[in-house]
Amino acid sequence: MTAPAPAAPLTARATPLRAPAVGASSRPRRAIRVPLALPLATLGVLAALALLAPALAPYDPARQFDLVTMANRSPSAAHPLGTDPFARDLLSRTLYAARVSLQIGVLAALVAVTIGAAWGAVAGAAGRRVDATLMRLVDVGMGIPRILFLLVIVALWGNLPPSLLATVVGAVSWLGTSRLVRAQVRTAYARDFTMAAAALGASPARVLVRHVLPHTAGMLAVSGSMLFGEVVAVEAGLSFLGLGVRPPQASWGSMIMDGAPVLLQAPWTAGVAIACVVLTVLAASTLGDALHDRFDPRNDTRTGR
Repeated sequence: MTAPAPAAPLTARATPLRAPAVGASSRPRRAIRVPLALPLATLGVLAALALLAPALAPYDPARQFDLVTMANRSPSAAHPLGTDPFARDLLSRTLYAARVSLQIGVLAALVAVTIGAAWGAVAGAAGRRVDATLMRLVDVGMGIPRILFLLVIVALWGNLPPSLLATVVGAVSWLGTSRLVRAQVRTAYARDFTMAAAALGASPARVLVRHVLPHTAGMLAVSGSMLFGEVVAVEAGLSFLGLGVRPPQASWGSMIMDGAPVLLQAPWTAGVAIACVVLTVLAASTLGDALHDRFDPRNDTRTGR
Protein backbone atom coordinates (compact mmCIF):
# COMPACT_ATOMS: atom_id res chain seq x y z
CA MET A 1 0.00 0.00 0.00
CA THR A 2 1.16 3.45 -0.81
CA ALA A 3 1.14 6.26 1.75
CA PRO A 4 -1.41 9.04 1.11
CA ALA A 5 -0.10 12.20 -0.39
CA PRO A 6 0.44 15.00 2.12
CA ALA A 7 -2.30 17.69 2.17
CA ALA A 8 -1.43 20.99 0.61
CA PRO A 9 -0.61 23.64 3.24
CA LEU A 10 -3.29 26.24 3.87
CA THR A 11 -2.22 29.70 2.84
CA ALA A 12 -3.96 32.93 3.69
CA ARG A 13 -4.94 35.02 0.73
CA ALA A 14 -3.49 38.45 1.10
CA THR A 15 -5.93 41.28 0.55
CA PRO A 16 -4.36 44.06 -1.49
CA LEU A 17 -4.27 47.43 0.19
CA ARG A 18 -6.01 50.19 -1.66
CA ALA A 19 -4.31 53.51 -1.90
CA PRO A 20 -6.41 56.49 -0.78
CA ALA A 21 -8.07 58.46 -3.49
CA VAL A 22 -6.26 61.46 -4.83
CA GLY A 23 -7.09 64.51 -2.74
CA ALA A 24 -8.66 62.48 0.08
CA SER A 25 -7.79 63.49 3.61
CA SER A 26 -7.38 61.23 6.61
CA ARG A 27 -8.82 63.86 8.95
CA PRO A 28 -12.55 63.77 9.71
CA ARG A 29 -14.62 66.36 7.98
CA ARG A 30 -15.50 69.40 10.04
CA ALA A 31 -18.76 71.29 10.01
CA ILE A 32 -18.65 74.70 8.44
CA ARG A 33 -17.93 77.27 11.14
CA VAL A 34 -19.35 80.76 10.83
CA PRO A 35 -16.98 83.52 11.97
CA LEU A 36 -17.96 85.06 15.28
CA ALA A 37 -17.92 88.53 13.74
CA LEU A 38 -20.78 87.77 11.33
CA PRO A 39 -23.61 87.22 13.86
CA LEU A 40 -22.18 89.95 16.09
CA ALA A 41 -22.25 92.40 13.18
CA THR A 42 -25.81 91.39 12.27
CA LEU A 43 -27.10 91.86 15.80
CA GLY A 44 -25.09 95.07 16.12
CA VAL A 45 -26.72 96.53 13.01
CA LEU A 46 -30.19 95.59 14.27
CA ALA A 47 -29.44 97.13 17.66
CA ALA A 48 -28.10 100.32 16.06
CA LEU A 49 -31.21 100.66 13.89
CA ALA A 50 -33.38 100.20 16.95
CA LEU A 51 -31.49 102.79 18.97
CA LEU A 52 -31.55 105.30 16.10
CA ALA A 53 -35.22 104.74 15.32
CA PRO A 54 -36.31 108.30 16.32
CA ALA A 55 -33.75 109.75 13.92
CA LEU A 56 -34.23 107.26 11.07
CA ALA A 57 -38.01 106.81 11.07
CA PRO A 58 -39.60 109.13 8.48
CA TYR A 59 -43.00 109.21 10.25
CA ASP A 60 -44.61 108.66 13.61
CA PRO A 61 -45.14 104.88 13.85
CA ALA A 62 -48.75 105.39 15.00
CA ARG A 63 -49.64 107.92 12.33
CA GLN A 64 -52.45 106.82 10.02
CA PHE A 65 -52.71 108.14 6.51
CA ASP A 66 -55.87 108.00 4.39
CA LEU A 67 -57.35 104.53 4.98
CA VAL A 68 -59.11 104.51 1.62
CA THR A 69 -56.17 105.33 -0.61
CA MET A 70 -53.07 104.53 1.49
CA ALA A 71 -53.85 101.15 3.09
CA ASN A 72 -51.63 98.27 1.92
CA ARG A 73 -49.69 100.47 -0.47
CA SER A 74 -46.66 98.83 -2.08
CA PRO A 75 -43.16 100.19 -1.42
CA SER A 76 -42.53 103.61 -2.92
CA ALA A 77 -40.26 106.62 -2.48
CA ALA A 78 -42.54 108.10 0.19
CA HIS A 79 -42.91 104.74 1.98
CA PRO A 80 -39.83 102.56 1.27
CA LEU A 81 -41.37 99.46 2.84
CA GLY A 82 -44.98 100.24 1.99
CA THR A 83 -47.91 100.71 4.37
CA ASP A 84 -49.90 98.28 6.51
CA PRO A 85 -53.68 97.61 6.49
CA PHE A 86 -54.18 100.64 8.75
CA ALA A 87 -52.28 102.96 6.39
CA ARG A 88 -49.26 103.28 8.67
CA ASP A 89 -45.70 103.53 7.38
CA LEU A 90 -44.01 100.13 7.68
CA LEU A 91 -40.45 101.45 7.82
CA SER A 92 -41.23 103.61 10.85
CA ARG A 93 -43.12 100.81 12.57
CA THR A 94 -40.36 98.28 11.85
CA LEU A 95 -37.70 100.51 13.42
CA TYR A 96 -39.74 101.25 16.51
CA ALA A 97 -40.85 97.63 16.78
CA ALA A 98 -37.19 96.60 16.82
CA ARG A 99 -36.71 98.66 19.97
CA VAL A 100 -39.49 96.77 21.73
CA SER A 101 -38.69 93.25 20.48
CA LEU A 102 -34.94 93.48 21.08
CA GLN A 103 -35.45 95.08 24.50
CA ILE A 104 -37.73 92.23 25.54
CA GLY A 105 -35.24 89.68 24.22
CA VAL A 106 -32.26 91.16 26.06
CA LEU A 107 -34.08 91.68 29.36
CA ALA A 108 -35.71 88.25 29.36
CA ALA A 109 -32.39 86.55 28.53
CA LEU A 110 -30.68 88.37 31.41
CA VAL A 111 -33.43 87.34 33.82
CA ALA A 112 -33.34 83.72 32.69
CA VAL A 113 -29.53 83.47 32.83
CA THR A 114 -29.42 85.08 36.28
CA ILE A 115 -32.04 82.80 37.81
CA GLY A 116 -30.69 79.72 36.09
CA ALA A 117 -27.11 80.43 37.16
CA ALA A 118 -28.11 80.97 40.79
CA TRP A 119 -30.30 77.86 40.91
CA GLY A 120 -27.76 75.65 39.19
CA ALA A 121 -24.88 76.92 41.34
CA VAL A 122 -26.77 76.17 44.56
CA ALA A 123 -27.77 72.72 43.31
CA GLY A 124 -24.23 71.88 42.20
CA ALA A 125 -22.55 73.15 45.36
CA ALA A 126 -25.04 71.81 47.93
CA GLY A 127 -25.36 68.30 49.24
CA ARG A 128 -27.16 65.41 47.65
CA ARG A 129 -30.55 66.07 49.22
CA VAL A 130 -30.66 69.73 48.24
CA ASP A 131 -29.35 68.90 44.78
CA ALA A 132 -31.96 66.18 44.27
CA THR A 133 -34.80 68.41 45.50
CA LEU A 134 -33.86 71.36 43.31
CA MET A 135 -33.35 69.21 40.23
CA ARG A 136 -36.67 67.40 40.72
CA LEU A 137 -38.39 70.78 40.79
CA VAL A 138 -36.60 71.66 37.56
CA ASP A 139 -37.75 68.39 36.00
CA VAL A 140 -41.35 69.16 36.97
CA GLY A 141 -41.08 72.64 35.48
CA MET A 142 -39.60 71.34 32.24
CA GLY A 143 -42.46 68.86 31.97
CA ILE A 144 -44.95 71.74 31.61
CA PRO A 145 -44.83 73.61 28.26
CA ARG A 146 -43.43 77.11 28.65
CA ILE A 147 -46.06 78.60 26.37
CA LEU A 148 -48.76 77.24 28.71
CA PHE A 149 -47.18 79.11 31.63
CA LEU A 150 -47.12 82.31 29.60
CA LEU A 151 -50.68 81.99 28.36
CA VAL A 152 -51.97 81.53 31.90
CA ILE A 153 -49.95 84.43 33.32
CA VAL A 154 -50.85 86.82 30.52
CA ALA A 155 -54.51 85.84 30.71
CA LEU A 156 -54.58 86.49 34.45
CA TRP A 157 -52.63 89.76 34.43
CA GLY A 158 -54.04 91.22 31.23
CA ASN A 159 -52.14 93.98 29.46
CA LEU A 160 -48.47 93.74 30.48
CA PRO A 161 -45.95 96.50 29.68
CA PRO A 162 -42.91 95.32 27.69
CA SER A 163 -40.57 95.34 30.69
CA LEU A 164 -42.92 93.22 32.80
CA LEU A 165 -43.60 90.91 29.86
CA ALA A 166 -39.86 90.39 29.44
CA THR A 167 -39.51 89.61 33.15
CA VAL A 168 -42.31 87.05 32.98
CA VAL A 169 -40.86 85.38 29.88
CA GLY A 170 -37.41 85.25 31.48
CA ALA A 171 -38.84 83.86 34.72
CA VAL A 172 -40.15 80.78 32.90
CA SER A 173 -37.13 80.28 30.58
CA TRP A 174 -34.30 79.53 33.03
CA LEU A 175 -34.81 75.81 33.60
CA GLY A 176 -32.45 74.55 30.90
CA THR A 177 -29.75 76.99 31.97
CA SER A 178 -29.92 75.74 35.56
CA ARG A 179 -29.22 72.17 34.46
CA LEU A 180 -26.21 73.27 32.43
CA VAL A 181 -24.80 75.37 35.27
CA ARG A 182 -25.30 72.58 37.78
CA ALA A 183 -23.34 70.17 35.54
CA GLN A 184 -20.55 72.73 35.07
CA VAL A 185 -20.33 73.42 38.80
CA ARG A 186 -20.10 69.75 39.71
CA THR A 187 -17.41 69.27 37.05
CA ALA A 188 -15.45 72.25 38.39
CA TYR A 189 -15.58 70.92 41.95
CA ALA A 190 -13.90 67.72 40.75
CA ARG A 191 -11.00 69.63 39.19
CA ASP A 192 -7.60 69.92 40.85
CA PHE A 193 -7.63 73.69 41.25
CA THR A 194 -10.82 73.70 43.34
CA MET A 195 -9.61 70.86 45.55
CA ALA A 196 -6.30 72.65 45.99
CA ALA A 197 -8.08 75.88 47.00
CA ALA A 198 -10.17 73.99 49.55
CA ALA A 199 -7.07 72.22 50.89
CA LEU A 200 -5.35 75.59 51.38
CA GLY A 201 -8.16 76.73 53.65
CA ALA A 202 -10.45 78.67 51.31
CA SER A 203 -14.04 78.86 52.53
CA PRO A 204 -16.76 77.09 50.52
CA ALA A 205 -18.21 80.45 49.47
CA ARG A 206 -14.81 81.68 48.26
CA VAL A 207 -14.23 78.46 46.32
CA LEU A 208 -17.62 78.81 44.67
CA VAL A 209 -17.32 82.49 43.78
CA ARG A 210 -13.61 82.72 42.91
CA HIS A 211 -12.91 79.33 41.34
CA VAL A 212 -16.13 77.57 40.32
CA LEU A 213 -18.48 80.22 38.92
CA PRO A 214 -15.89 81.70 36.50
CA HIS A 215 -15.70 78.21 35.02
CA THR A 216 -19.31 78.63 33.83
CA ALA A 217 -18.88 82.01 32.10
CA GLY A 218 -18.48 80.59 28.60
CA MET A 219 -21.51 78.34 28.94
CA LEU A 220 -23.61 81.25 30.26
CA ALA A 221 -22.66 83.34 27.23
CA VAL A 222 -23.78 80.53 24.93
CA SER A 223 -27.01 80.02 26.85
CA GLY A 224 -27.76 83.75 26.93
CA SER A 225 -27.38 84.15 23.17
CA MET A 226 -29.60 81.14 22.51
CA LEU A 227 -32.22 82.39 24.96
CA PHE A 228 -32.22 85.81 23.30
CA GLY A 229 -33.26 84.30 19.98
CA GLU A 230 -35.85 82.08 21.65
CA VAL A 231 -37.41 84.99 23.52
CA VAL A 232 -37.67 87.12 20.38
CA ALA A 233 -39.57 84.27 18.71
CA VAL A 234 -41.76 83.70 21.79
CA GLU A 235 -42.63 87.39 22.03
CA ALA A 236 -43.52 87.45 18.35
CA GLY A 237 -45.81 84.47 18.88
CA LEU A 238 -47.53 86.03 21.89
CA SER A 239 -48.01 89.35 20.12
CA PHE A 240 -49.33 87.53 17.04
CA LEU A 241 -51.97 85.94 19.29
CA GLY A 242 -52.82 89.34 20.75
CA LEU A 243 -51.34 88.49 24.17
CA GLY A 244 -48.02 90.30 23.96
CA VAL A 245 -47.32 93.91 23.14
CA ARG A 246 -50.59 95.76 22.73
CA PRO A 247 -51.42 98.75 20.49
CA PRO A 248 -50.46 101.51 20.05
CA GLN A 249 -46.97 100.11 20.70
CA ALA A 250 -45.50 98.13 17.84
CA SER A 251 -43.51 94.91 17.94
CA TRP A 252 -42.57 92.55 15.17
CA GLY A 253 -45.19 90.06 16.37
CA SER A 254 -48.00 92.64 16.36
CA MET A 255 -46.94 93.75 12.86
CA ILE A 256 -47.25 90.15 11.67
CA MET A 257 -50.70 89.96 13.24
CA ASP A 258 -51.79 93.18 11.48
CA GLY A 259 -50.57 92.00 8.08
CA ALA A 260 -51.64 88.35 8.29
CA PRO A 261 -55.19 88.86 6.88
CA VAL A 262 -53.82 90.44 3.68
CA LEU A 263 -50.59 88.45 3.43
CA LEU A 264 -51.42 87.01 0.00
CA GLN A 265 -52.58 90.32 -1.46
CA ALA A 266 -49.90 92.50 0.15
CA PRO A 267 -47.03 90.25 1.38
CA TRP A 268 -44.90 93.21 2.48
CA THR A 269 -47.34 94.04 5.30
CA ALA A 270 -46.19 91.04 7.34
CA GLY A 271 -43.15 89.92 5.35
CA VAL A 272 -40.89 92.69 6.66
CA ALA A 273 -41.54 91.76 10.30
CA ILE A 274 -41.21 88.05 9.54
CA ALA A 275 -37.84 88.67 7.92
CA CYS A 276 -36.68 90.65 10.96
CA VAL A 277 -37.68 87.87 13.37
CA VAL A 278 -36.04 85.17 11.25
CA LEU A 279 -32.85 87.19 10.83
CA THR A 280 -32.61 87.91 14.56
CA VAL A 281 -33.23 84.30 15.58
CA LEU A 282 -30.70 82.99 13.04
CA ALA A 283 -28.09 85.52 14.14
CA ALA A 284 -28.58 84.68 17.82
CA SER A 285 -28.43 80.94 17.14
CA THR A 286 -25.32 81.32 14.99
CA LEU A 287 -23.73 83.47 17.70
CA GLY A 288 -24.43 80.75 20.25
CA ASP A 289 -22.80 78.11 18.03
CA ALA A 290 -19.77 80.33 17.44
CA LEU A 291 -19.39 81.02 21.16
CA HIS A 292 -19.70 77.30 21.88
CA ASP A 293 -16.88 76.58 19.44
CA ARG A 294 -14.81 79.34 21.02
CA PHE A 295 -15.23 78.21 24.63
CA ASP A 296 -15.38 74.45 24.10
CA PRO A 297 -12.12 73.03 25.53
CA ARG A 298 -12.28 70.09 23.10
CA ASN A 299 -11.75 72.44 20.15
CA ASP A 300 -7.99 72.95 20.16
CA THR A 301 -7.28 74.92 17.00
CA ARG A 302 -3.61 75.31 17.83
CA THR A 303 -2.89 71.59 17.55
CA GLY A 304 -5.42 70.96 14.81
CA ARG A 305 -7.17 68.20 16.79
